[in-house]
Amino acid sequence: MAEAFRHETERLILRDWREEDWAPFWEATNTPAVMRWLGGVLDEEGMQGARSRLETYTREHGHTFWVVERKEDAEILGFCGLKRSNQPGGPMGEYEVGWRLRESAWGKGFAKEAAIASLKIGFEQFDAPQILAFTVEQNTASWGLMKRLGMERRASLDFENSDFGADMIIVYGITREQWRTQRRSAHG
Repeated sequence: MAEAFRHETERLILRDWREEDWAPFWEATNTPAVMRWLGGVLDEEGMQGARSRLETYTREHGHTFWVVERKEDAEILGFCGLKRSNQPGGPMGEYEVGWRLRESAWGKGFAKEAAIASLKIGFEQFDAPQILAFTVEQNTASWGLMKRLGMERRASLDFENSDFGADMIIVYGITREQWRTQRRSAHG
């Protein structure tokens, strides 16, 4: 069996899922506020389907949206990580960064910290040529974070899909070279 994934940031641990993670994850994130732009609160069948998809990504690609655990108290804040894009109508097979955090974790920089770690892993360990992120136009917090991550709007990749309660999915992206340039500027 492959070694379990684990990556630490200053305040967070990104890691593979464990059986005991699912109940607290759903309790904290399957809420009207968190799921507002993700198609709404899921019923039991929806939660099982989402879990199955995440587990399939790991089996098929070796990675998924990982558990985000706060170091100070081992609290499950949500997920963040990388998967291969598979939304109907969208750019299939591309690396996609995504996140979903509980309301109590909003506004504290946790999503950005986890997303930066995920981008770093994607470019430095997986050698991704580019990484995309998807949201709906109304989700200003999500695309605002994409911009703060240095991602640029890729309108030519937008696609029609109503899985998340809107008719159009908008796409942001960053190339490996853009990422490296940003890192050099930040540390230079």
